[in-house]
Amino acid sequence: MPEVTSIVTVTERAAQEIKTVMEKQGKADASLRIYVAGGGCSGFQYGMQLSSQIEEGDQVFEVHGIKVVVDPMSAPHLQGATVDWEGSLLGGGFKIENPNAVKSCGCGQSFQAKGTEEPEAGAGGCGCGSGGCGSH
Repeated sequence: MPEVTSIVTVTERAAQEIKTVMEKQGKADASLRIYVAGGGCSGFQYGMQLSSQIEEGDQVFEVHGIKVVVDPMSAPHLQGATVDWEGSLLGGGFKIENPNAVKSCGCGQSFQAKGTEEPEAGAGGCGCGSGGCGSH
């Protein structure tokens, strides 16, 4: 069952994978910083990194035994989002489901946020299969 914070939900499976990464990298005391940045083929892109720094204004939550940090600029774009882990025979990866995304790229790493839509925006894909978003 996912544990809910006031900004994001992190599933137990995702938290376990994050703990595994922290242990492999020797960063068991680090925090998971989840953020959005400008760019990507749909306007914003997701980012996650292990961090030992907490900046002024960051919101910090304990979720399934990991510390999650979200900066104040990213918080509105991540409100209500869910971080999950999806495994497959070919590997796996983190997936962010975001209710604030009005359009997402095929690779799932780039999105357009509510309130940033352009009138008559093109409906074309981003070309993730051709490396437009950093295909996996």
